Amino acid sequence: MSDTLVPQHQSHQPGSEAAMDPAPRYAPPPTGPQLAGKVALISGGDSGIGRAVALAYAQQGARLALVYLDEHEDARQTQRLAQQYGTECLLLPGDITDPDFCTTAVQAVVEKFGQLDILVNNAAQQYPQASIEDISPQQLEHTFRTNVFSMFYMIRAALPLLQSGARIINTASVTAYRGSKHLLDYAATKGAIVAFTRSLALQLAERGIHVNAVAPGPIWTPLIPSSFSAEEVAKFGSNVPLGRPGQPDEVAPAYVLLATQGASYMTGQVLHPNGGEIVNS
Repeated sequence: MSDTLVPQHQSHQPGSEAAMDPAPRYAPPPTGPQLAGKVALISGGDSGIGRAVALAYAQQGARLALVYLDEHEDARQTQRLAQQYGTECLLLPGDITDPDFCTTAVQAVVEKFGQLDILVNNAAQQYPQASIEDISPQQLEHTFRTNVFSMFYMIRAALPLLQSGARIINTASVTAYRGSKHLLDYAATKGAIVAFTRSLALQLAERGIHVNAVAPGPIWTPLIPSSFSAEEVAKFGSNVPLGRPGQPDEVAPAYVLLATQGASYMTGQVLHPNGGEIVNS
C-alpha cells in the first residue's frame, strides 16, 4: 500500500475512513517472533541491561553478537541463556574505546552472520566524585571515550552494512535530564548521547535508518555495586516515585519496541523507563 497522499476533501467531521485514499493502515503486525532473520550487535551485552536486551532479542528470534570488555564469565552465561532460545550468539571481548576494535568487531559479525540489522550501543562506565575538582583529566577523557566516542566508532564501522529499516539504539540515562551532582562527567556523556541520537536520526532519516535511545533510571546492574559504597547501594533507587530500583528485564522491552515494526514511525526519540521520574524529554 502506498503512503503517498492524493488531493481529497471530505465535507463533514469526523470524516469517513472508507472514503480515504489511501486507506489508513490499522492491522496489527503478524504474531510470532518479531526479530526473526535479524542480527543484533549489543555492546555491554554480557550483563545488566545488555544481557536482558540480548535475551529479549533472542526470544524474538534475533541472532546475537555481544561486545564486552573482559567479563568472560558473565558473557558466557549470557551466551548459554541466549542459546536456550535456539539462537546463535557470538562473543566479542575487547575495548570499545579503540576504533580499530570496533571495526574488527563489526567485521566479525559480518563474517559470522553476513548482515547487521540492529546496533545497540549500551556499554558505559561511571566514577562518582564529590566535586568537579576531583575529576582528573584522565577520568574525564576515559568516561567520554567509553560512553560517547565508542558510539561514533561503532556506528561508523557498522553504517555501510545497515540497510533501510535498520535500527540504532543508544543507552542514555535519566541523569541527562535531571543531572547528578556526584556523576558530573557521566551525566555529561549521557546528555551528549541524547543530542547525538537526535542529530544522527536527522542525518540518517533519508536512508531509512532509525536512531533512538533509552534513558533508564536507577536499574540494578553490576555497575551499581562497582560504583557506590555498600551504604549507598542499600538505598539505591528508593528516591523514585515507585520507591525501588528497576530490574534489567523491566528496561529490555523498550529496546525490543525500538527494534521492531512497532517503532516504524519513531526516530530521534528517547524512552524513559525510570521508575516514575517526570523529565523534560
